[in-house]
Amino acid sequence: MRKLAIGVGVTGALALGVLVAPAASAASPALTFSGVTVNKGKAIVVGTTAKVKVPVTYTVTRPSDLTIDYKTNFAGVLLYRGTLKDQDNSLEPSAAPTCATTATTDTTVTQSCTQTLVVDPWDNLYEAADAGTWKAAGFYTRIDQDDDDSDGHISFELGYDLWANSATAKVQRAAHLTVNATPEPAVAGKTLTVKGSLTRANWDIGKYSGYKGQKVTLQFRAKGTSSYKNVKGITSAAGGALSTTTKATKSGYYRFVFAGTSTTAAKTTAGDYVQVDPPAYTG
Repeated sequence: MRKLAIGVGVTGALALGVLVAPAASAASPALTFSGVTVNKGKAIVVGTTAKVKVPVTYTVTRPSDLTIDYKTNFAGVLLYRGTLKDQDNSLEPSAAPTCATTATTDTTVTQSCTQTLVVDPWDNLYEAADAGTWKAAGFYTRIDQDDDDSDGHISFELGYDLWANSATAKVQRAAHLTVNATPEPAVAGKTLTVKGSLTRANWDIGKYSGYKGQKVTLQFRAKGTSSYKNVKGITSAAGGALSTTTKATKSGYYRFVFAGTSTTAAKTTAGDYVQVDPPAYTG
């Protein structure tokens, strides 16, 4: 397990890290998390270098006598892979959410909240198993800290609670796809060769690696038209290499389309324009 839940640094600032603290001695507060939506319901697509900001919205109901100041205590939503008890990995907010009160009773306060998860592929994603479905959990973290050593004593006590949630989010590897049709220009009736490559983010090494054995569709859009049509399907070879042939009929744009998988995002290339000239006159 790499992480368990969000921690609060000894200075009172928010900080992410591994928590191996014992169970909290204080009674758990009665918090309820509902309506969790991660990344507006879309997959979280992560490459090898760029950080990805992921919006999370949710509703939380807390006791009216519990104040969350985001200095000595913190509440929010995290994503985890594995089980609630034994997490293989987790993604946690590093800043306080923005919340607005929507309802109150004599004993409870209900708030609508928005927070941001920042996914850094270098710091947060480590292996192929990180691509897939993650679960959401509400959490509450609190600290009791005395760092005044004038009396020869300091203390730091941390506690946390996690509540499983039915919400999930899909994390996918970003894909790269290229296309190049030759010769350019081409002669009508002659053979065109279309090559390219399909690669995807490899978080183990922080680079893109070839994606072999995947179906990719070659499409064509004639010059002056607005829609692409399928030409043929091919399968990526070793290193993600793509290569196929087709007959040159008219000028237009060729592109490759990868529909994606459960672990890798879909990708479509820009069109590669090929001018097609009529055969040379031999009369």
